[in-house]
Amino acid sequence: MPRLTFRGVTVEQVCEISESLVEQLAAVCGCDIDNFTLECVQHAAIFGGKVVPAYPFVEVAWFERGDEVRDGVALSITAHVLGLGLPEVEVAFTTYSKDAYYSNGTSFK
Repeated sequence: MPRLTFRGVTVEQVCEISESLVEQLAAVCGCDIDNFTLECVQHAAIFGGKVVPAYPFVEVAWFERGDEVRDGVALSITAHVLGLGLPEVEVAFTTYSKDAYYSNGTSFK
């Protein structure tokens, strides 16, 4: 169920790392590779009245799995994105509450 949303990374770059990244994340999280969704948001970043390259940023939306797993996920994402030749990346986590998450009208609580 973890959903990774990439910004400031091209679709082609996300495709390049997608298989090895998801395999590593599945191992870290202890789940199957089909639990992950990768999305790439293409947008214009603006600074000083001009379009500039967007800063590499990855948001992970998921159910909390603890500090050790979160650290492992962040390190894996960081290594893969930096491996593309990008100079830096930030990773942020959004945690869903099971009582506020529904699938086909059924709560996860």
